[in-house]
Amino acid sequence: MTSETNVLFPERIGAFVLRRGQFFVTITRLILQSLVSLISPPSLGNPAIRMVLLKQLYFTGLEAAKIIVLVAVILGTVIVSQVIGLVGGGNGSLIGKVLVWVVFLELGPLLTAMIVIARSGTAIAAELGAMKINGEIAALERLGIDPERYLLLPRVIGAATSVMLLTIYFVLTSFVGGFLIVSFGHHISYDQFIQGIVASLGIREVVVLMAKAAAFGLIIPLICCNAGMSVGTSATEIPQAATRAVITSLFSIFVLDGVITYLASLLAVA
Repeated sequence: MTSETNVLFPERIGAFVLRRGQFFVTITRLILQSLVSLISPPSLGNPAIRMVLLKQLYFTGLEAAKIIVLVAVILGTVIVSQVIGLVGGGNGSLIGKVLVWVVFLELGPLLTAMIVIARSGTAIAAELGAMKINGEIAALERLGIDPERYLLLPRVIGAATSVMLLTIYFVLTSFVGGFLIVSFGHHISYDQFIQGIVASLGIREVVVLMAKAAAFGLIIPLICCNAGMSVGTSATEIPQAATRAVITSLFSIFVLDGVITYLASLLAVA
């Protein structure tokens, strides 16, 4: 049993590495194809593609705003309350700094991406999987329509744009909502609160936030589209594709978050 385990263990590692390598190659290919489709006519100038884009923006961006508001206000209230419990309400400057460190740089982009994955990621994978099983994608190909340009491009652009806008919306709502709710009971100094935010918020922090939002917004729809397009001929593969899209997307955003944070720290030291 031990010898068999010793033999199988390297094989499993090799298979895992090959799967991850194939996954990254596929995602890179989809990124390049999306860029080529974007700059190639007619792209978004096509009314049908533009309609899919608008629907994606509405579903991923506008309809998710209600959830974003609720989660952001709760998060801001909890963080401000915890800081007040530790240092008291007289140190408004520290409260602003903690919000920048925790919400602006980390939890804002991550929670926004997780909400988009839960709502839109599963929908994208399931929708494309159902279209493939029903023969709709094959029908587009027979009509001479590029499925990647008509189906993937507007979803990638719509989801990426929505994630970036929702991230900004999340951060602003968390700052304002958390401060307003807690300030009524603890009389936090508004001037100190703003001074703490301004003191901790610079160009580097804004660049890090937008880099994370852009990276998350790009990788989520690509992974979900790839999962949906990988569905075969069985309807049971649709929920499997949706689950795979969620798990892979979550893993990817956490990896990207760590990489971007690490690179930002290196640049700060340099």
